[in-house]
Amino acid sequence: VQLQASGGGLVQAGGSLRLSCVASGRTFRDLDMGWLRQAPGKEREFVAGISWSGGTQYYEDSAKGRFIISRDNAKNTMYLQMNNLKPEDTAVYYCATGPFRSRQPDEYNYWGQGTQVTVSS
Repeated sequence: VQLQASGGGLVQAGGSLRLSCVASGRTFRDLDMGWLRQAPGKEREFVAGISWSGGTQYYEDSAKGRFIISRDNAKNTMYLQMNNLKPEDTAVYYCATGPFRSRQPDEYNYWGQGTQVTVSS
């Protein structure tokens, strides 16, 4: 499966961004998926995950109440709506297929190329 992430950019603290991840090459609706991120000098970390149907979402504590993960299987696309962004959210954000409740990046198998999110204070 091929994944293409987009939607990153530069935003001020308190602002919002919506990331998108378009999948191709395999039946998207069969895939549990997640968003992960990697900040400069830090290890890649889990942000949010969503089941193949979209019926179940799972969030890292830092994302709860601010980020919303969703998907549109008809469009082969997953989203991450990020609100009330903070400077510590600055990172490269990746979409990936894998066990959507897992916080372990190694358990995700197919990855998109990443999209940069920069939050200024």
